[in-house]
Amino acid sequence: MRVVRTEADLRDARAALATPVGFVPTMGALHAGHVSLVSRARGECASVVASIYVNPLQFGAGEDLGRYPRTFDADKTVLRASGVDVLFAPDDAVMYPPGSNATIDPGPVADHLEGERRPGHFRGVATVVRKLFDLIAPQRAYFGQKDAQQLAVVRAMTAALDLPVEIVGCPIVREADGLAMSSRNVYLGADERREAVKLSRVLRAIAQALAVGGRDVAAITARAASMLSPLRSDYLAVVDPNAFAPLETAPRGADLLTVGAAYCGTTRLIDNVDVRTP
Repeated sequence: MRVVRTEADLRDARAALATPVGFVPTMGALHAGHVSLVSRARGECASVVASIYVNPLQFGAGEDLGRYPRTFDADKTVLRASGVDVLFAPDDAVMYPPGSNATIDPGPVADHLEGERRPGHFRGVATVVRKLFDLIAPQRAYFGQKDAQQLAVVRAMTAALDLPVEIVGCPIVREADGLAMSSRNVYLGADERREAVKLSRVLRAIAQALAVGGRDVAAITARAASMLSPLRSDYLAVVDPNAFAPLETAPRGADLLTVGAAYCGTTRLIDNVDVRTP
């Protein structure tokens, strides 16, 4: 695996790769969920590029940019063992050189839920993903379904700008008890870790109510929220996975997502569960 840090070295490494090239963008602190993305890319592409970059543009004031887990040496080992051909690990000066202040408007898919609670977050996501696509020129890019609204933002941006990249969404990888794997799970204390799984259980309960014909989303989510304690709910909602506007009534015969965010201690968790309504 070749590790490159500059745009010039990346161009040189990219020129030597067989196509199609699969790309897995990460912020490091890798876990089995990231490995599943690399494995999918490895199985479908002739070459695989991964990136590790903690993007400051997607962190708001008071968020965890400074303490976000950084485990670069361990991450390199994981990516090498997973079959990555090139690891791009730029610093801020490479991604955002002086005078580089243009950003990408993520559009209406970013207006609600995560976008509403984290102003500017998806602008930062869309901007860095577009820059990485331009630098790496992949044919396919792989994103986890756990960050479902992020996936929707990337799909919408790619379609709107006619980018020649196939966006591949990959299933959530969960711990044995159902907790969605996340780099931020390392923040959880032992007692918090035992309670954290309640978010996924609540989302499954909402999905089950919809799957048997429930339509009143507010009533269904209110009943489910009563099972969330001691977690503190940020939001529980049901959305179309492409539009991400919260629904009041679940339509018939639709593929939907139950989505939620909650605080376990000081750690903010997000998760989602898909459901097909009858």
